[in-house]
Amino acid sequence: MLNQLETLAKTARTELTQLGTGDALDAWHGQYIGRKGELTQMLRRVGELPREERPVFGQRANQLRQELEAAYEQKTQTVKAAEMEQTLAKDALDVTLPGRPVSQGRLHPSTHTLRRIYQIWADMGFQIFRSRDVETDEMNFQLLNFPPHHPAREMQDTFYTTNPDVLLRTHTSPGQIRVMRERYPESIRVILPGMCYRHEQITARSEIQFYQVEGLAVGPGIRFSDLKGTLINFTNRLYGEGRPVRFRASHFPFTEPSAEMDVQCFLCDGQGCRICKYVGWLEILGCGMVHPNVLRNGGYDPTKYSGFAFGMGPERVTMLRHGIEDIRYFWGNDLRFLEQF
Repeated sequence: MLNQLETLAKTARTELTQLGTGDALDAWHGQYIGRKGELTQMLRRVGELPREERPVFGQRANQLRQELEAAYEQKTQTVKAAEMEQTLAKDALDVTLPGRPVSQGRLHPSTHTLRRIYQIWADMGFQIFRSRDVETDEMNFQLLNFPPHHPAREMQDTFYTTNPDVLLRTHTSPGQIRVMRERYPESIRVILPGMCYRHEQITARSEIQFYQVEGLAVGPGIRFSDLKGTLINFTNRLYGEGRPVRFRASHFPFTEPSAEMDVQCFLCDGQGCRICKYVGWLEILGCGMVHPNVLRNGGYDPTKYSGFAFGMGPERVTMLRHGIEDIRYFWGNDLRFLEQF
C-alpha cells in the first residue's frame, strides 16, 4: 500500500507540471488532494494496515500531501501570472482613443426658477433669510394674526407632531416674525425661501410639500404704492418688460390691505387659452401691507414703521411658464420630465 502511495504521488506531480489553466488546476486538486481525492481516500484506509505499519504509512502520506499542496500553490501562482499577461496583451488599452462622453446632470426645474427669483430680488437689494421648517403654533399662526379657532386656519391643513404646539410650517410667513425680532430696529428687505408642508390630498394642482418664497420689507413710511412698484419691477424682470399686470383685492390675516397679483397670460397674450382658463390672466402671488398686529408682534411700533409682504410658489411660476399641468411631476423623479429643463 505504501508503494501505491508513492506511485500516486509521482503521477500527481507529473500531471501537475503539464497543467496550464486555472480550471485544470482546480480539477487536479479535486482529483488528488481534495476532500474526495485519491490521496485523501488512501489516508482513510490506514486502518486496513497492520498496526505496526500504520505510523510509517500515515507519516509518509501526510508528508506527500504537504509536498503536493506546496507544488499546487506554486503552480497556481505561475498559471495566474501567465493568464494575466495573456489578458493584458489581448485587451490592451489604446490611450489614443477618445474618451466616452460623461452624461451631465441637470438642475431641477424648481431650482432653475428659485435661482432666477433669488437673482432678481438680490439685484433689488433683498437679502435671503432662512428660517426653520419645524415651527411652533405660536409662530406659524398666533403671531401672524391667526388666533386659536380662527376660521382662516382651516385654509391650511397642518401636519402636527405628537406635541400639539409643534408643527411643520404651512407657509414661510413665520420667518417674518423671526427676522423682525432679529433685525429690530433696523429696516428690513429680505426674501424667505423654503419648503412648506400641508396635509392635503395630492392632486394635479396640490401637493403635501412645495416651495414658497416670502418677501418682507419694513421701514418708516413704506406705502402700498411701494409694494406695487416693487412687484411690477419683479414681474418685468421675470416675465419680460411691459407685461401687463393687475392687483385684485383679497384677504390674508397677516396683511391689511391684501391683494393678489395677476400677470397677463404670456401664452395667449390675454386672448384666453386653456392655461389661463380663458380669462387672459394668471395669478402669480399674494401680497399686502403688513398688519399692525404682526408688526407689533415682531417688535416694531406700527405708528412709526410700516411694511409690505408677498408670497409666491416657484412650482406654480414654473408650471405657468412652461405649460405644466400636473404639479406631481416635480416630485415624481421621472427623467423624461426632468431632462426637458
